[in-house]
Amino acid sequence: MSDPLLDRVRVVLVEPAHPGNIGGAARALKTMGLTRLALVNPGRFPDPQAEWRAAGAQDVLDSITVHSSVAEAIADCTWVVGTSTRVRRIPWPVKPVTEAAADILAQPPDSRIAILFGRETSGLTNEELQQCHCHLQIPANPEYPSLNLAMAVQVVAYELYRQAGERRGRTVTDEWDRPLAPMQHVEGMLVHLERALVRSGFLDPGSPGQTMTRLRRLFMRVALDETEVQILRGVLTTLAPGAVGDPEAAGPPVPQPAAEGRRPPGQ
Repeated sequence: MSDPLLDRVRVVLVEPAHPGNIGGAARALKTMGLTRLALVNPGRFPDPQAEWRAAGAQDVLDSITVHSSVAEAIADCTWVVGTSTRVRRIPWPVKPVTEAAADILAQPPDSRIAILFGRETSGLTNEELQQCHCHLQIPANPEYPSLNLAMAVQVVAYELYRQAGERRGRTVTDEWDRPLAPMQHVEGMLVHLERALVRSGFLDPGSPGQTMTRLRRLFMRVALDETEVQILRGVLTTLAPGAVGDPEAAGPPVPQPAAEGRRPPGQ
């Protein structure tokens, strides 16, 4: 029987090199009640080794989606978690697996959640981790913290399954008043923001430093909803009208400034 709390979760393997790890991840998910698995540029898939390692989880393999980039794999997601063991130059919100699982399960009922697992040899890139709202770490021996990819998926899946069982039957009291914005809309707003900052002279495109990285961290930490994204893009359109004309500023239609005496929709 499917669990609505777990059905919202999509596990994304980024450039897995060995098909056995794909099958092992599929098996790990099914044993813990999860079914959604996505791949970004897999080295070999479909492959008999993936089917062999999946054992009885062929249905999870059959429903796998394959994507050309992380951005594509998470475009419709409203909450994204990246697994990482490294300390970053600019720290990001990071939580142990127990706390990260609790945050995932606490997302609004209509959320679409992605958990990113990186390459077997090098993990996730800084750019990929910056597309996440928070980072997840699995506590391990500091002298040898490396886990096999499928094993890492199993640990996270187990914690989600365990906590989902504890939450069943609880009354949800912290639902948000607007749907959270999917990542493709947040990314569109960030592109719009960067171009507005350049156009205003605040940001030097030749020497941007870490300004956009820190602003990205701010907005990812907040977890914007759809109305907030619309309001922010409306503000940017008003302050820097020329910045929105660039075709790279993707996202939902940008609201126009409200007439005097009227409030923008959603306020």
